[in-house]
Amino acid sequence: MKMKAIDLIKERRSVRTFSGKPLSKEDAARILAFAEEAANPYGLHIDWVLLDTKATGLRTPVIAGEDTYIAGKMKRTPHAEEAFGYSFEKTVLFAQSIGVGTTWIAGTMDRDSFEKAVFLATDEVMPCISPLGYPSDKMSVKETIMRKGVKADRRRDFQELFFDGSFDSPLSADTSGKWKNALEAVRLAPSAVNKQPWRAVICGDTVHFYEKRSKSRNEGEWDIQKIDMGIALCHFESVCADEGLTVKFRTEDPGFAADDYTVYIASYSL
Repeated sequence: MKMKAIDLIKERRSVRTFSGKPLSKEDAARILAFAEEAANPYGLHIDWVLLDTKATGLRTPVIAGEDTYIAGKMKRTPHAEEAFGYSFEKTVLFAQSIGVGTTWIAGTMDRDSFEKAVFLATDEVMPCISPLGYPSDKMSVKETIMRKGVKADRRRDFQELFFDGSFDSPLSADTSGKWKNALEAVRLAPSAVNKQPWRAVICGDTVHFYEKRSKSRNEGEWDIQKIDMGIALCHFESVCADEGLTVKFRTEDPGFAADDYTVYIASYSL
């Protein structure tokens, strides 16, 4: 029986310690095939590559026991970050559904080596990679320390993230109605160093998503938090689909008053 998205989201954690058992050819083929079909609401194409650690010599310092990585590359275009985050997370959740562990990696890798391995062109970007494998029964000491460092198991309260009609009116889970589970799936989403940049304003049958940018970010640079926003959009739409809520994606800024660090991303409407 196919697991619901909300259950996969609640069940999944980032895996950094693998059993050492090689990823089966069947599971590798299934994940790659799924990734290649994992569309995103922006309609942007992503090329997917599986990388064998023995054949390539590629490893990352925060991972143990892995033998395979998945990487995605795409043209550097507007909304590339959100599109990548959406499609990659769909693939991550599929991997979870067949018992394969993953973790998002953007900074803690030898980026030059991985980019050469996927034959990255000058007009392309490879935002993130993930190991693929079977989780170890026990986390390594390094993994335990890392999870504690970013407070990996903690999330902001519902009222800090979601708002009713404007950013002046926090929304509680009890009053979120039909959107409750989809918004909870957003709240539980993984993000770079657990920043949780997503915010949403609910207006009846429409949910408007915003990015709460880090103040240290320079305007015009690659925005990894937009990848996090793509993950949030994936969670929201996936849970809506499971619950029979047919939502339409659009990018029309509703113009709500917000601070300089809160930037509109996209909306979903019934």
